[in-house]
Amino acid sequence: MRELWKKILHALEAGQAVELVSILASSGSTPRGAGAVMAVFSNGESAGTIGGGAVEYEAQRAAAALLASGGDDVKDYRFVPGDAASLGMVCGGDVTVQFQFLPGGEGPCTQAIRALTAAFSGSRDTWLLRRIEGVRVVETRTVDRASEDVPAGLLENGPVYRDGWLALPVVRAGKVYIFGGGHVSRALVPVIAAVDFRPVVYDDRPEFVSAEAFPQAEGLLCGPFTELARFVTVTPEDYVVIMTRGHQADYEVLAQVLRSGAKYLGCIGSRRKLALCKERLLDAGFTEAEYARLHAPIGLAIGAQTPEEIAVSVAAELIAVRAGVQP
Repeated sequence: MRELWKKILHALEAGQAVELVSILASSGSTPRGAGAVMAVFSNGESAGTIGGGAVEYEAQRAAAALLASGGDDVKDYRFVPGDAASLGMVCGGDVTVQFQFLPGGEGPCTQAIRALTAAFSGSRDTWLLRRIEGVRVVETRTVDRASEDVPAGLLENGPVYRDGWLALPVVRAGKVYIFGGGHVSRALVPVIAAVDFRPVVYDDRPEFVSAEAFPQAEGLLCGPFTELARFVTVTPEDYVVIMTRGHQADYEVLAQVLRSGAKYLGCIGSRRKLALCKERLLDAGFTEAEYARLHAPIGLAIGAQTPEEIAVSVAAELIAVRAGVQP
């Protein structure tokens, strides 16, 4: 989503208007739910998606017409086979789509999108907040939990449309600290960066934390595994992925992060290696309950074997935790 907002900002700063297309609400079985976003540009291109297929095609056509006229609108689309008012798809549901005209050049909308893109480099949960009256968007701004004059109940983990307000979570606080810069980490970083995680790679070998190896990483850190506090402060918003080169380094990292309160803790390795690591941690005074927070072996159980497959399984687990569907 980061690239989508950057592309929108680039067009606006170049003086080109953009039509922003958002799903306000959905019911039944639909390709995408509330909060899905697409942008249509003056050159006919689009970015993002509200689900593809017939509804996206019709929405693109409507957006192009509204972009030419400089208008906002709200449209309902149905997915009911045999219904004359439907798009003819078999999903069996309804979506309400909001179209917002973003004028090119400097103005409130451009300022809001600029603040939104800047928030990707920060450390706060950030939302795009819009107030809708009828079919028109009358207010657009970027907010976080410290912002004033935000109606209660809007800043949630998922998109909220209530009483004419649409709050879309765009930036999620927290980084993914990946301890170990080996082949699995190299496969993992581009995958999670593509779905808006913020990877930071840490290794005790300089050659394993190079920008050439990790061009998508937000940060690269080099230091001993025994002294993480000198370089890293893990917060409750962060994710910790441990995939060092051996059992000893895994243990050293775990002993320092197990009580960090991180949102996610995962460690790669065989069950035998992990059992040995657990035994050492318990002997060191950690409890069964503390160890139980660890996802070990790391990743969803999809039979992954190669570094690329393991990266997919770990990314899926991180997404599940972020979405709140897996502890």
